[in-house]
Amino acid sequence: MKTNIPLFLGFVLGLISASFASAQDTFSIVAADSTTRQVGSAGASCVDLFQIPGYKIDFLGDLLPNLGAINTQASYLAANQNNARTRMNAGDSPAQIIAWLKGNDAGFNPGIRQYGIVGFSGNGLSAAGYTGVSTMDYKNHITGNINGIYYSIQGNILSGQSILDSMEYRFRNASGDLACRLMAALQGAKKVGADTRCAPNGTSSLFAFVKVSEPTDAYNNPSFILGVKTASNAKKEPIDSLQVLFNAVKNCAVSQATSPGFEGIDLQIFPNPGSRIFYVKTGIRVTQGTCQVLNTNGVIVYAEKFTTETRLNTENWPKGMYFLRLQCLEGYVLKQFMVQ
Repeated sequence: MKTNIPLFLGFVLGLISASFASAQDTFSIVAADSTTRQVGSAGASCVDLFQIPGYKIDFLGDLLPNLGAINTQASYLAANQNNARTRMNAGDSPAQIIAWLKGNDAGFNPGIRQYGIVGFSGNGLSAAGYTGVSTMDYKNHITGNINGIYYSIQGNILSGQSILDSMEYRFRNASGDLACRLMAALQGAKKVGADTRCAPNGTSSLFAFVKVSEPTDAYNNPSFILGVKTASNAKKEPIDSLQVLFNAVKNCAVSQATSPGFEGIDLQIFPNPGSRIFYVKTGIRVTQGTCQVLNTNGVIVYAEKFTTETRLNTENWPKGMYFLRLQCLEGYVLKQFMVQ
């Protein structure tokens, strides 16, 4: 019997797409700072993104610089996220956006969705959350503010309310800037089976991300973004790996505004993206510099002493995202680059 391969492939891809559409993105947080007007998002889930090509690690979080942040989860539909962004650009408040989404769900089933939204209305700032009645248990959301920083925390398929409560406690009591608070919130959910599907894996989740946009950033190009994804049965905690990357560029012991690292180092890596040879240069000579390359699991895959320039041969490296970290007496700086 002759097999129609294009139709068969279309059927398989359709099954994968349908499976992902029903996936529940599990715990996340959005936040905005009324003083700095930074907006941020962080989240994690027990979804194996290696099995779903085309989705970025941070897909559920949408940052609109100087306007707000939207997390779209639980039976995720990109159309709902796009509609929420349109309403925010039109000037709707978080509560108004959620009311609109409930009445205009792209899949005609708002009961299986979950949202967390923070947004500015002029100089005013507010937060709103929504958890559909048919979202998978345990499910809930929390909104609040601390010192003018508004947030919404939401989750589903959780082991219980304690996951959300722990995220809120860590967020509210963290030191440092908005990114530090978001990372702390993820640490609050770092418990085996936080997303109950990941209990057999011995982890909280399979991927995790954190990102923050400054008010002057371009859309879809946040100043700060880190993410880690792991495969099913890898039994590697992504929040731990994310923390390693985070610690390489952030010092949360004090406010980032007063301890920024050494931004005077103009670190360049090119071509980026590239396929084999990369060149690393700075405009100044650094003191006792060390050049390190970390993979997305936070593992150092390369290190050497550094003064002004070096050459990286990545011919035998797996393709993907890497992080170049330059540490010296003057401070540190981190750059992302892609090996194709």
